[in-house]
Amino acid sequence: MENYILWKELLVGGEDIGFWKEQYVYFYQAFIENDRWLQYIEGVGTTIVTTACALIIGVILGVLVASVRTAHDQQRIGRRNPVLGFFNAIFKVYVTVIRGTPMMVQLLIMGFVIFKSSRNFTMVGALTLGINSGAYVSEIIRGGLMNLDRGQSEAGRSLGLGYIDTMRFIVIPQAFKAILPALGNEFIILLKDTSLITVIGGKELVHAAQGIVDRTYEAMYPFFGAAAVYLVMVMIFSWLQGKLERRLRQSER
Repeated sequence: MENYILWKELLVGGEDIGFWKEQYVYFYQAFIENDRWLQYIEGVGTTIVTTACALIIGVILGVLVASVRTAHDQQRIGRRNPVLGFFNAIFKVYVTVIRGTPMMVQLLIMGFVIFKSSRNFTMVGALTLGINSGAYVSEIIRGGLMNLDRGQSEAGRSLGLGYIDTMRFIVIPQAFKAILPALGNEFIILLKDTSLITVIGGKELVHAAQGIVDRTYEAMYPFFGAAAVYLVMVMIFSWLQGKLERRLRQSER
């Protein structure tokens, strides 16, 4: 601590204290001084909560959109349901708009136009991320459902199961194994995209790092620290995904 104070004073005074002492000062003021490491932890907590909320919204939207669009596409010729057609058209527009516009623009619209009177920017960001993720998740799930052998659903119906039960007990469990890698990749992207909500005032990990940069006027260690934390979180999620994939493969034997 005493060395840090001395070296910092010399550095501020323009003295040459050597490369390693200079890096120690920058590291200390980025993580240790005034318990700034607690700000990173708080930012990680917000990042995880935001990701979880967006994940729930994205999965619910994705399953709903994929189910409706798959049911519409698998209708027999001459037996088209107009209600399914109506919702299918709405969901096609939703997927097209979300996939065709940048995430940053969506956040700015949600934060400064639609919810401009809200001060809970983090939850606005989570909602936006969830809506964005739902479009991609729906296409992943729809692709898995459409590529599954139609004989599976016909077998379920021959057993007396309705459409919902057939999807729930036969089709979706089999499709889930096929789409798990793509879903895992989408969730990793969602975790990293939480860093974007700082543009509308969301107080997550990057916001914490930026606040420290504004006080120390040194950007390297705060931003490298934030990047390292994201890397660790992604590695943990990838490890959990790998374990789940191995468990599902073992259940097939």
